[in-house]
Amino acid sequence: MIWSIAWRNVWRNKLRSSVVIIAVSLGLMSGVFSSAFMKGWMGQRMDAVLLTELSYIQIHHPEFKENYEFRYFIEDPDPIMKEIKYLDEDIKLSKRMVINSMVASAETGTGVMIKGIDPEIEMKVSDINKKIIEGTYFADAGRNPVVIGKKLADKLDVSIKNKIILTIQDQDGNITSGAFRVAGIYKTSNTGFDGSTVFVKNHDLATLIGLEPGKAHEIAIVLPDKLDLEEMTEIIAAINPDLLTENWKDLSPEMGYMDDLMGVYMYIIIIIILFALCFAIINTMLMAVLERVKEIGMLMAVGMNKVRVFSMLMLESIFLTLTGGVFGIILGYLIYIFFRKNGLDMSIWGEGLEAMGFAAIIYPEFDYGMIVPIIILVILTGIFSSLYPAFKALRLNPSDAIRTE
Repeated sequence: MIWSIAWRNVWRNKLRSSVVIIAVSLGLMSGVFSSAFMKGWMGQRMDAVLLTELSYIQIHHPEFKENYEFRYFIEDPDPIMKEIKYLDEDIKLSKRMVINSMVASAETGTGVMIKGIDPEIEMKVSDINKKIIEGTYFADAGRNPVVIGKKLADKLDVSIKNKIILTIQDQDGNITSGAFRVAGIYKTSNTGFDGSTVFVKNHDLATLIGLEPGKAHEIAIVLPDKLDLEEMTEIIAAINPDLLTENWKDLSPEMGYMDDLMGVYMYIIIIIILFALCFAIINTMLMAVLERVKEIGMLMAVGMNKVRVFSMLMLESIFLTLTGGVFGIILGYLIYIFFRKNGLDMSIWGEGLEAMGFAAIIYPEFDYGMIVPIIILVILTGIFSSLYPAFKALRLNPSDAIRTE
């Protein structure tokens, strides 16, 4: 009975209750969509880190990353890769040569990082082949093909089939150069990566520097979702104690930090919104108590104890916030569906975003696991907002309240 009374009391002043419900709905809608936006934004950046720039785990010679010196090879990477593959057949691996170098065209030159890869194997751990916007990914490219980023192509003023010169220090310390023909141009969401990373075939690079085939500077590993990153990092490190094994959180600590705190950020946004709405709800409930002083006094006079009065007012507040919260979640979800399909175009800030590695068109990602926690937070907000008005009502003297006009 107390539930039905509380629900009817909510709608005694339809305008006031509607205003509060709309305010809660709009607040929750903003919070839900903001969370989906941030999750999608960071998810896209994370995909770029894992599938384009780094991979899940990398293995190097312990001294290689100090200065990226050419001489610090993994001497025989194939047995290592086979041993890791035995851990789980769904693990994907690729060996790479990584050399800091100079690239030049007829117009200008700049420093780059050359990655010597096996194009077919690399497709299993990297999505660079899906980022090609001009030309092909090493297909029918002739002798010494190279794939470069759009940013670098613009800087060098080259296009498909143009030649560029890669200048490298060979294993004897001599400077050697080779002509490579642009087979493809890729574009990612990170202009820094596009402007500094070129891909060539492992065999072509080894021939240029006079290196025996089979060696590598880096082994890139992509794990299936079923495997735990930290656990697999420890297992692989134990298998190869003489090598340096790092996961993407070690390689890119700032992304690891952002990933760990992203869930916290989302809840902070929701809590701040609900905290701001608390004041509107408290004000509404306090007005409801003050205009019903005589009625509350009569209820207490005829035998309704203070616990029931307290429960009735608390339920009214919960109904207000919960109704608004449900509508807010639904509206936020509908907006998410629209932008999930069409994307949120932030091209006006595209140059700055891509310089930091973020995409200019954001596709939000809804976290269904947040629905229940949000509803719980909404209910707690209703309870918290009703405390002061409810205690105000409990302090009423029934005889004095009945005489109130």
